[in-house]
Amino acid sequence: MSQARVTDFFSRKKKGTGGPAKVPPPRSSTVGGRDSSPCSSSVHEEFVRVIDEAAGLNNGESAISNAADAEAPAYQRYHTLGQAAPPGLSLPYHYKVLAEMFRSMDTVIAMLYNRCETATFAKIKRGVQDMMHKRFEESHIGQIKTVFPEAYTFRQEKNIPTFNSSIKKGSYQLTVEPIITSELNEARPVLSASRLLERRRIFHQNLVSMVKQHHKVFLSSLDPPVLVPEDKLTRWHPRFNVDTVAPVHTSSLPQVPQTEKLATAQEVLDKARSLLTPKMEKALVGLALKTEDKAADKEPTSVKNPAVPQASAVPAAQVPHALKGVSQSLLDRIRAKEAQKLQAAMTRNSNQEERLLMMSRLGELARILRNVFVAEKKPSLVMEVACNRMVASYRSALSTGEMEKHIRLLAEVTGDWLTIHPVRKDLYLKLNKSVELSTVVDKLNSRLREEERL
Repeated sequence: MSQARVTDFFSRKKKGTGGPAKVPPPRSSTVGGRDSSPCSSSVHEEFVRVIDEAAGLNNGESAISNAADAEAPAYQRYHTLGQAAPPGLSLPYHYKVLAEMFRSMDTVIAMLYNRCETATFAKIKRGVQDMMHKRFEESHIGQIKTVFPEAYTFRQEKNIPTFNSSIKKGSYQLTVEPIITSELNEARPVLSASRLLERRRIFHQNLVSMVKQHHKVFLSSLDPPVLVPEDKLTRWHPRFNVDTVAPVHTSSLPQVPQTEKLATAQEVLDKARSLLTPKMEKALVGLALKTEDKAADKEPTSVKNPAVPQASAVPAAQVPHALKGVSQSLLDRIRAKEAQKLQAAMTRNSNQEERLLMMSRLGELARILRNVFVAEKKPSLVMEVACNRMVASYRSALSTGEMEKHIRLLAEVTGDWLTIHPVRKDLYLKLNKSVELSTVVDKLNSRLREEERL
């Protein structure tokens, strides 16, 4: 009896007659009894608007860019934000996809070329799509040709065995052959792994150079304009949205030659008309030029109306509403300092970044070190003991070796306050009690500001 009930229950569930499903209640939009949306959203929007106006941004341009960005998915528009810090000279999403397509295409072509097989577009497309699981078209090959024109030679050839029923044997096909510099005593060059890596590196450098050109145009549009040498650029401007860079232009590829077939009498006459002698062609060209000159003489000369302002005139600079009452000279000085600071940040290498990060921590570490000396009640401390105490007291996670680097830098900057004395196999730290801690902190802050300007 119980088995029959169980069977009946599952049959009703399978047919959908087991009763209406319970719909879970909708989630509340409150968290902890409060509305999850920020209560100060209007204040935040006003703050962002004022900052944009102070930087000289145009609301119309931002609206246009936002409308253009909305067409792309979010994982492409904000791709750079998901990269590991520091970003450096990161590439847009579609540029990285193109670089991956070049890597896959070069790998497929190398396999075909090394076994003396003609690389056709059909073979390359199938191999690249199997490797990347993305669509690969001739337009992508045109973009690759734009970025790295010295990589391949493109031709339209026919009578190539395809082993494919969808392609006729006598039809033209796009063939790709890699351009390789042959070494000495090498009968036929081979596209080896080292050459693949070198070609991939060149392709990546060309992509970075293209983004640098867009970045240069962006810097010239700022107020005031920022000039940064390309060889010293280590990161993009903070306001430069990398993922909105325009896609790579598609270069033209060899097309299938068109064979003329004269079917009607009109086509035969047009063909005969095109076969003119050079003298007749020169005479017709001279007659056409004389006709154009006469027509240009008859046209009335346009006179500009001085009362109408020219459309190319530059509009006067409008002061943002939030900055009314502030002198223009002060705004220019602030913008010049901000541009100088951003230029220094864009040309800073990784060693300078690490040193500035360590310098920003020295003020707090100096206070901790002084407290350690006060707690230990000793005129000098072993380096290892001081590092362990400071690691336990510092707010961020630092290893003992990193803390020792900070202490050495602190002794380098404030040599009159902290000194390091090597005694046998140990290093001892000693503080000058006659120097005030506030003086040391002020000196560290001024030194940090000086190095930030470099």
